[in-house]
This record gives sequence, C-alpha cells and structure tokens, in this order.
Amino acid sequence: MTKRNALLISASAVAVAVALIVPSLAVRTIAAVAVVAIALALVIRAYRNSHLASPAEDTSNSQDNSQADSFAFSKLFEATMSGMREGLLVVDKDMRVVASNPAAHKLFNLSRGNLTEQRLTELTRNPAIYGAFLDALKGIERSGVKVQTHGQDRLIFDLRVVPIGGDGVASRNAAKGALGVFVDVTRLERLEQVRQEFLSNVSHELRTPLTAILAFVETLEGGAIEDQEAARRFLPIIRKNASRMHDLIDDILELSAIEAGNVPVTAQSLALHPIVNDVVSSLTSKAEAGEVTVTNYVAEDARVYADARRLEQMLTNLIDNAIKFNRKGGTVSVKYEPSRDGRRDRIMVEDTGEGIPAQHLERLFERFYRVDRARSREKGGTGLGLAIVKHLALLHGGEINVKSEVGKGSAFTVELPRP
Repeated sequence: MTKRNALLISASAVAVAVALIVPSLAVRTIAAVAVVAIALALVIRAYRNSHLASPAEDTSNSQDNSQADSFAFSKLFEATMSGMREGLLVVDKDMRVVASNPAAHKLFNLSRGNLTEQRLTELTRNPAIYGAFLDALKGIERSGVKVQTHGQDRLIFDLRVVPIGGDGVASRNAAKGALGVFVDVTRLERLEQVRQEFLSNVSHELRTPLTAILAFVETLEGGAIEDQEAARRFLPIIRKNASRMHDLIDDILELSAIEAGNVPVTAQSLALHPIVNDVVSSLTSKAEAGEVTVTNYVAEDARVYADARRLEQMLTNLIDNAIKFNRKGGTVSVKYEPSRDGRRDRIMVEDTGEGIPAQHLERLFERFYRVDRARSREKGGTGLGLAIVKHLALLHGGEINVKSEVGKGSAFTVELPRP
C-alpha cells in the first residue's frame, strides 16, 4: 500500500467516525461527501496504476498494491454506506443509480433493497429530487433542498447534491455523475412546529386577559375611577385577569422545567389517604361554590411510592379539573387500587360531569388543548394542567390515562410503579 493511499484511507476513517458520531447535520453531510469522493479517487487511482505501469515486474507490483488498496477501501466504504443514518445515492451521467445505502432504500420504500442500475425517474417522481440531481450533472451544487415523502409516516429530508467529475472529486466541468446526501430532519421539523404552536398559544392565552386589563384600566382613567360603584365592579375583574396571567406563566415555567429534566423526583413510600385529604381541603371553597361533593375513598392504610410534593401537584390538578368541569350537585370520587401483579398502583379521580367526546381523548394531555375553549377560560383554566400531570407521571416511571362517556362523566387514572 502506497503512502499516499494509506493517508487517503486514514482520512476516510476519520470522516467515517465524524459521520457516525458528530450530531451536527451539516458536519455529517460534509463527511459523507468526503468519504465518497475519496473512495472514487482511490478506485480511479488504482485503475490508472494497473494500466499505466510499463515493466512487467512493476505492473505486477502495481496491480498487487492496487488490489490491496481497493480491497481495504472497499470494506471501509461498504461499512460507511451501511452504517450511516443519512441516505446516500450516486448516479451516473445517464441518471442511473451506481451506488446507494440501506438508508436510501428506506427513503424510497423499496422492499427489494437494490437500487443499482435503476433510473432516478423509476425511483421517484419528486421534482425536487430530480431537479437537484439534474443541476448537479450540469456542474451546479445544490443544498438545502427540502424533500417530503408521502404515506402513513411522512418523512422530511434535507437534500444536498454535488457533482462528481472525472477525477473523482466535486467539479463544475463536465460532471460524470452526482452524489446526493439525504439527511432526515423529520424530528427537527416537528419540534419546530411544536415550538411555533407553543408560542402562538402562549401569545393568544396572554393576549386575552391582558386586553381585558388594559380596557378596564383605560375606562378607569377616563373618569370611571370617580364612580366608586363602577370601580368596585372593575377591580375584581382586573384582579381575576391578572391572576389568570400569573397562573399561566407559573404553569409554563413549571412545564418547561419538567420537560427539561430540571424537576427532581425523590420517590418514597407515602401514606396516600392524608395527602388526598389535604388536597380536598385546599379545594373545599371551589367545590362548595360549584355545589360539588368531593369524597376520599382511599383506604387509610393505602401506600404509594412517589414524590410527596409532585403527587400532591398531580392530585390537585386532577381534582381541581373534576370540580371545575362538573355539574351542580355532581360528585368527585378519589379511589385507590393496589397493584395486582406487584408492579403498579392506581389512583383514580372520577367525576359525574358532562364527559369528554371520544375524538378529544387522544389529544387531551397536549399543551393548551381544550375540549371547550370558551368554558375552560371561563373556569380559569390555563390548558396546561393535564400536560403537567402527564409529564410528572412519566417522571415517576408511570403514566396517566382517561376514560370518559358523554353525559356520564370521566375517570382519570394515574399509575405509579412500585419499587
């Protein structure tokens, strides 16, 4: 093996490591392009060496070295193509596939698992993909091309296509082929969508009480402050909307801390009955105002394994919701069911409210999701309570689920694992 070829293979090994380890999409894409470019350079160099040597003994040595170099790099190249998460596709000047990897097969949903010798038009009708490869064959590098697949699992890829010249490196003159790297950015796109929806919801939720506060303040400044009866009527409304904003900001900060993993959970054996009693006592005034009866059916000797503060937080949110969205004369029941298989205990909060339509149950624990937005705002809800309960249950290693029937009520169940 020549010194130059050894250096090229070493550089390829480094590029492979970068492509497989470094989380940056841009760096991994560049590394993938470098590996393929070096591979082509070595293959072409080996080919030239095997044909340009004149003496018989030099020809024999050159062929042996070329074969050893080609074999060493072919194994490295094969491992790289198979192990990379990015889809790699190489086409010749006739748009026929000459190399690909398993990730590319997944992209094109091929069960037969072989793309070689197929034309690009046979694989896809996506104009973005075809146009990018066509430009590369004209010597124009394309990057940042967004590609979406259609089907049950919609995937989004960032495509970069570079021309490959006759010397095995990217060239703008008479490209002999093109190399495309498909980077899966589906998760990033979904996270960006969630972020945008979150900001939109927060802005909307804050705008409503803030508008009300400003309107009443302007009315007071316009002379209504001299009218004591009007002032007494306006001030409680201003306080209510200010409290709503305060609660919303508190819930946003709490949920953000939970999702970021900054909320410690120290689980220990706890007596459940007194914790439920404390929560019910703290919500007595709300229950009386709504003419709702809350009953603790938890046995006095019942014990669960949880963080005391976070368990109280979950129960408060669930019982508070059961009271708010109940009917006059309704009931809320808190029950406990010990684990039957020694794995998970169950805490149930059941109400006799109007129930939740089935189409809403799947999204009920999403941030800011409401079955009835107008009623939720009227009751003072922030739309984050159930999301907080869900994430706290997950932090305990448990989960929460809901069953509901319209006209009969709902039952929320928190499952907590035993140690």
